[in-house]
Amino acid sequence: MLLTLNTADASPLHEQVAGAIRRAIAEGECLPGDRLPPARDLSQALGVNVNTVLRGLRSLRDQGVLEFRRGRGVTVAAGADRRSALLDRVADLVADAARLGYSRADLAEMIRGAEQ
Repeated sequence: MLLTLNTADASPLHEQVAGAIRRAIAEGECLPGDRLPPARDLSQALGVNVNTVLRGLRSLRDQGVLEFRRGRGVTVAAGADRRSALLDRVADLVADAARLGYSRADLAEMIRGAEQ
C-alpha cells in the first residue's frame, strides 16, 4: 500500500492520513480483511508523527472503515470499500456546499427534501 500526503493541503494531517487510507480502500489497494501496516511503519513512510497516524486510524475505526483487533492489528472492515467511497463523496459534498455558502444544516435540509 503506497500512501502519500499533499503538503500543500491545508486540512489537518490526521484527516489526510484517513483520506489516503480511504482512497486506498476505495481503489481496491486494500480489501476487506486485509491487515494494514503498523502505525509506526505508516508514520515513517508518510513522514508524520505516529500519533497523527493513530488519530487518523481511530477516526476510520469510528466510521466503521477499519477494525482494531488485539493480536491481529488493524484490518479493513467488511463492506469498507463501499462505505469508504461513500464517505469520500459525502466529504466532497460538504466541502462543495461550504464553498457555495451553505451550512451543514442547509445541506441536511436539502437531503431531507430530496428524500420526498
